[in-house]
Amino acid sequence: MSPFRYTGSLAAAMVAALVLLMIAAGCTGTGTTGPTVAPGDTNRTASITDGFGRNVTVPAPLESVVCSGSGCLRYLVYLQGQDLVVGVDDIEKKEQAIEGRPYALAYGSQFKDLPLIGEFRGKDDPEKILAVNPQLIFKTGSSGTAYGTSAAEADKLQEKTGIPVVAFPYGSLRNDAEKAEMYGGLRTMGQVLGKEDRAEEVIAYIKETMADLERRTGDIPEEEQKAVYVGGISSAGAHGIISTEPAYPPFLWVHAKNVAAGLGTAHADVAKEAIVDWDPEYIFIDVGTTQMEGGGAIGELKNDAALQGLSASKNGRVYGVLPYNFYSTNYETVLADAYFIGKTLYPDRFADVDPTEKADEIYTFFLGKPVFSDLNGQYGNLGFTGITL
Repeated sequence: MSPFRYTGSLAAAMVAALVLLMIAAGCTGTGTTGPTVAPGDTNRTASITDGFGRNVTVPAPLESVVCSGSGCLRYLVYLQGQDLVVGVDDIEKKEQAIEGRPYALAYGSQFKDLPLIGEFRGKDDPEKILAVNPQLIFKTGSSGTAYGTSAAEADKLQEKTGIPVVAFPYGSLRNDAEKAEMYGGLRTMGQVLGKEDRAEEVIAYIKETMADLERRTGDIPEEEQKAVYVGGISSAGAHGIISTEPAYPPFLWVHAKNVAAGLGTAHADVAKEAIVDWDPEYIFIDVGTTQMEGGGAIGELKNDAALQGLSASKNGRVYGVLPYNFYSTNYETVLADAYFIGKTLYPDRFADVDPTEKADEIYTFFLGKPVFSDLNGQYGNLGFTGITL
């Protein structure tokens, strides 16, 4: 027999004390923002801090969302949350003469059938959003542009609908500050969706892709770096040869000398005389320019006497790249363009890369589907090839 014997009253007292200790331990708090359940309520919620420092209580898990603003739905597709969408803005329902958004090529038929929630670029219609009754609204836009968003706009939409709004800046890959915005936006969306692992996977893929380009080209001596220009850059529509990006990311990543780099702006229209003076060794044309009458930048290179005298024109070094500015930046296309440009300028360093195959690898990772052929076909298959003048 055990040397320890307890009376009924003592045992009961010990059980009661143990229960009190367990309750006390559960009430100390851990500082987490995880799901909570109210007594008698099966609805779970989580508290998160969005990209503007707003504390938002969101349902968990989510079963229905809408996306507001340029690029918001794209990020949702990157995180494999497209099946949660219950309403879209009008650009997703519009029949485009040319569709330059890879995510829309992959899932456009699915999105077109959904109810309307407002106009594109974040011009929401609260009544239409209420009609589809999502559990949550994601809202984003590019900072410093007319299409950006803010904490005040998110608060206003949340007040009008009574639906939680999680907002964040869209960001970019142009510099460290905007990369932080982009990665933060993906992480915020991933936290809300319960897809934190996928968000980290996307961020890691982007970083590794840029690191691979750096490994291939980072040691090229400055005197051996090719002088290049990109024209016809799409920006809220198609543009001609003078439309360029002084900080064009693919040039930065493969260490090419962008002759327009000194302009110091995200987008610039330059004088044709400047292009002639620069006389780049290679010219890349954003084939979105073909939507313009006369073929845009390609027509200008063919018909303008001054541009015909450019070294790149005379030496057959004019190439087409896919447009990535279409309802904000399509990052999968930026990365794909970089490999084609790297292969064109430094073939020995990209000997193991087929740019078309690499593009479909990238599209499949981001979107789940290899859409290079569909996208290039929108532009007469002029992407990733030499352009005959």
